[in-house]
Amino acid sequence: MKKQLIIRIDEELKSKFSKIARIEGKTTSEKIRELVSNYTAENDFATIVDSLWDRISEKIESSGFKLEDIDRKIKETRSGKK
Repeated sequence: MKKQLIIRIDEELKSKFSKIARIEGKTTSEKIRELVSNYTAENDFATIVDSLWDRISEKIESSGFKLEDIDRKIKETRSGKK
């Protein structure tokens, strides 16, 4: 279910924002939703952590390491062996 978000902004700013949104072929509401969605995605801690783990996984895989290599390294580190 969609909810409304009511904000108060300066009339001149609203007018400029609406014109820019129309130039992009979007309504003011569409542009606001896009901005809020992008801001939330960029600043949501869980998303940031998930993205970090994805990048780490890709780097490990592209380096040729396998799951057993990682398990072995964890065990070696925990036991103090090298």
